[in-house]
Amino acid sequence: MAWNRSQDPEPASASPRPQSGGGSRPSTLGPSISIKGDLTGSEDLQIEGSVKGTIRLEKHSLFIAKSARIKADIFSRSICVEGEVKGNLYGEEQITIRSSGKLEGNITAPSVTLENGAKFRGSIDMEPPPKHQEKGDRDRPAAKPLGKATPAGSTAASPAAANG
Repeated sequence: MAWNRSQDPEPASASPRPQSGGGSRPSTLGPSISIKGDLTGSEDLQIEGSVKGTIRLEKHSLFIAKSARIKADIFSRSICVEGEVKGNLYGEEQITIRSSGKLEGNITAPSVTLENGAKFRGSIDMEPPPKHQEKGDRDRPAAKPLGKATPAGSTAASPAAANG
């Protein structure tokens, strides 16, 4: 009897899980695993436990399960959050906060999805960092000058009004 996708015992899911390049399942940190410190890797990862520190999977995907509790800055190719995260997220490609996800921190990625019901407190920057930034400078986004909002029709922001 030939294997058929419809016979797969694992139900299809609407939320994609990271897959390694060879189609294998990502590594998993189970719900009883707790890490304090820096977590780095060269493969896709699913976290179900807790991490406090920094997570660096810069060329790979990270999935944060509903049971996960993270207090870390995260650097990854793509990040999907279903659990709780306190920290800044930096995604090379995309960041998704699912309806069950909760993020308290800033997001930097070219593509960002916040599903209905997601809890988010922070800012979103969808501009890539300048190409001339050094590798060590990627840890924090480039500083941008803040503008001051003025009401429409105000002459305070008009250069002509200031010059005469």
